[in-house]
Amino acid sequence: MSNEYQNIHEFDFNLICEYFSLIERQGPGSPEMTLKALSFIDNLNEKSRIADLGCGTGGQTMTLAQNTSGSILGLDLFKGFIDRFNRNATDLNLQHRVKGIVGSMDELPFQPGELDLIWCEGAIYNIGFERGVNEWHKYLKDGGYITVSEASWFTDERPAEINDFWNEAYPEIDTIPVKIAQLQKAGYIPEAVFCLPEYCWTKIFFEPQVEAKKVFMEKYPDNQMAKELMANLSHEEEMYHMYKKYYGYVFYIGRKI
Repeated sequence: MSNEYQNIHEFDFNLICEYFSLIERQGPGSPEMTLKALSFIDNLNEKSRIADLGCGTGGQTMTLAQNTSGSILGLDLFKGFIDRFNRNATDLNLQHRVKGIVGSMDELPFQPGELDLIWCEGAIYNIGFERGVNEWHKYLKDGGYITVSEASWFTDERPAEINDFWNEAYPEIDTIPVKIAQLQKAGYIPEAVFCLPEYCWTKIFFEPQVEAKKVFMEKYPDNQMAKELMANLSHEEEMYHMYKKYYGYVFYIGRKI
């Protein structure tokens, strides 16, 4: 990765979150893929307890809520995301069983064995896949499920440019077999694994950012960090279009043993 581009984690956290509040989903995904992942989960009912960790503004959470009958707690570190999350729940008349709270993946507000399902789309990288699936295991009931989407390599080898780009952004990125092995080692039976299709990146994640970038830079026309953040995000999109056959997001669904 060229020194011209910073790791996104080097930018001001509040600035990043303000920008991503402008789009419905804060990472690649789609309602169809959320529902596909949900189709592998058994035995959910009106008494089920579901946690969506790193929920963002709740794009995927609202899809879950509209297709399940249990209660859902969304958790995210950024208050701006949670404020919008709760507005979205109210707008959809889901507020009686869907609630967002500010919190950290490092310190979850659950009791051991409390949850039937832990959901995490594109956010487990905040603490790392291996750490996440291990630490969250205790919060699930026996037979409960964990469902995460994670950046993964599709091939064992790839060009140096994209290899360096991702290893700087997320050193834990690895191949699908390695992630499955980590899931098994953490105490889960892998129930399903599937790759997100290209449109989850292009249509759902990148296209809405065209308008979002315009709105954001109208607010911060002279902010150097805002300009650098936009350049960084544009570079990420360029990398995807050039090297999409080598990597993408993958859903991993595991059942607690």
